[in-house]
Amino acid sequence: MSAKTFVDTNVLIYAHDVDAREKHETAKSLLRELWSERSGLLSMQVLQEFYVNVTRKIPRPLSKQSARLVVNSYAIWCVEAAPADISPAFQIEDESRIGFWDALIVASALKSGANRILSEDLNARQTIAGMRIENPFAR
Repeated sequence: MSAKTFVDTNVLIYAHDVDAREKHETAKSLLRELWSERSGLLSMQVLQEFYVNVTRKIPRPLSKQSARLVVNSYAIWCVEAAPADISPAFQIEDESRIGFWDALIVASALKSGANRILSEDLNARQTIAGMRIENPFAR
């Protein structure tokens, strides 16, 4: 069994944004691999951001119905969240000097037991709070 991988919003968006071309293909391939290995993880925050972005902000938005199907299918990857999960994000925000929303992603990834985060937004090859960040689109 492979290591657990936490998927940030942008990777999920690219997988469903056909206009993202090469990033679309890369993201689709990665998600397919994570499905087959049963090693993908994400959070409610990722699903919420995904839904808003793919129904409103990409060049060819998905219908709400299609986006909701995607959200429902990825719900099994979702880490349970609780109000107490915010405190670790505050600490990560302060110690790592990253924005709160990014710190919440890192905190969720840590809670989930992931070994890495796939993200275009965080600095690739960086380690934040012991979590390895990888940008699958970097060359």
